[in-house]
Amino acid sequence: MKNYCNVTDSVMEDKANGSVDTKSPVENGQLPDPSNWGVADVVNYFKATGFEEQATAFQDQEIDGKSLLLMTRNDVLTGLSIKLGPALKIYEYHVKPLQTQHLKSNAS
Repeated sequence: MKNYCNVTDSVMEDKANGSVDTKSPVENGQLPDPSNWGVADVVNYFKATGFEEQATAFQDQEIDGKSLLLMTRNDVLTGLSIKLGPALKIYEYHVKPLQTQHLKSNAS
């Protein structure tokens, strides 16, 4: 199981205007590859990225790393039964970049 507490980038950054900027954990200058993650790894990833409450949805739906890489925007927005705001952030700032990184690393 991966531990995302020791990542090189900060996970959440408070901005001067009071908003919060979510960031993906980075390993060795790259996003991690979730292709071999179990359900617990996916849950821990989202907890570490500031989505503690929403992480349980991935547990409830038994989303492992391979499933995460197959998820569409619609899956995240409607299939996980989480609020729209967090769902949009989860997809745009985490799921989509992880999928892109995975495709790039497998293409080389």
